[in-house]
Amino acid sequence: MKPRVLIVHASGTNRDQDAAAAVDMAGGHPEIIHINALRDGDVGVLDYQMLILPGGFSYGDDLGAGRLFATVLRHRFGDDLELFAGEGRPVLGVCNGFQALVKSGLLPAIDGSHNQQATLTRNASGRFECRWVELVPERQSPCVWTRRLTEPVYCPVAHGEGRFYAPGAALRAIERSHLVALRYHVPPDIDPYPANPNGSSNHIAGITNPAGNILGLMPHPENHISPRQHPRRHRGETQGSGLAIFINGIEYAASL
Repeated sequence: MKPRVLIVHASGTNRDQDAAAAVDMAGGHPEIIHINALRDGDVGVLDYQMLILPGGFSYGDDLGAGRLFATVLRHRFGDDLELFAGEGRPVLGVCNGFQALVKSGLLPAIDGSHNQQATLTRNASGRFECRWVELVPERQSPCVWTRRLTEPVYCPVAHGEGRFYAPGAALRAIERSHLVALRYHVPPDIDPYPANPNGSSNHIAGITNPAGNILGLMPHPENHISPRQHPRRHRGETQGSGLAIFINGIEYAASL
């Protein structure tokens, strides 16, 4: 049977349909559920084999990007989320969803801690960045979502607060434990911008938890799942699909 995939919709999220299309193409069964339905008990997080927090501007980002979303997740569903992740079920947070995972403490979860250990803050450019970027998978990462990737992922970013930052000790622990799953591809000896569109530390685009079943990233792999979405398809370029990330997640969920 196809794994059931919960895609959480909150007021202001706007990439849930894109995530559902990616899940469907990857072989899963997506269900977009409003967070109020989860609150009311109509369905439960633990009814699903995979969880996706999509991109957008949850609750208008009125308290900061992803912060209110993170607060709701932690205080209303914290126990279920910890059990879900603790059982090894795959979790994906994209853009605003990544911000929520980090600010809720589910990522990077160094040494099992669920206190906030990093943040996503304002882009170094001081403006909203909307452009295509290349992401290089880290081979030593335990991340189940990026395993077996044979080529960089090429997909867009669209955010104003996407600069990954962790204090020195936390950043060193992230690197030492190989929790970086994806980095922006920045050729040597050039200005990192715009290849690293937000100024993230160590060109970090996405991180995982020590168990490898949670992935958060700022770029949008769900927006490049078909060759026709490549911005230079008219020149015959089709490489770098983000669909492989979703296929890995679905295959892992199906194996549990």
